[in-house]
Amino acid sequence: MGKFMSRAGMKRAALGALIGLSVAAAGCDEGDVEAVPVEGVVAGLDVTNARLVLPPVSGNPAAVYFDVAYNGERGVSISGAEVAGAASAAVHDMMEYNFEMTMAEAGPIALPGGESKSFEPGGLHVMAFELGEGFEAGGTAEVTLRISGGQTHTFEAEIREAGEER
Repeated sequence: MGKFMSRAGMKRAALGALIGLSVAAAGCDEGDVEAVPVEGVVAGLDVTNARLVLPPVSGNPAAVYFDVAYNGERGVSISGAEVAGAASAAVHDMMEYNFEMTMAEAGPIALPGGESKSFEPGGLHVMAFELGEGFEAGGTAEVTLRISGGQTHTFEAEIREAGEER
């Protein structure tokens, strides 16, 4: 084959392109809406009742609690968390170690389609370490869940004082 396409080859290529465009256009009408992924939101993942509870002693970590439900077809897993304005954050759970209950960093949290989990005191929760300025009761904190595979899901959590309902 040479560098240049024959006149017949160019006509076939142009005809193929026109047929391809016609087929693509025929599949579209004004009622079709293509799903566009939204940065920081996992389709089917719903976070409710989110709250960040400030530590009773300044300098200690804060805790983030929430309920999460997933209604997607394929399961997801929560592999970590971030809290904007905190030096770091980690998903923790209570577990038995050496015949005692202790808190430790959790592995990935599986969330099959149609299921929900509660991140609550005495169970799963997010610890936010070294809070920066601006964390005040009555405000909100931006929390991001890292999803295995690279997605993220960001939501707002109400900030509460240490003594308030967790």
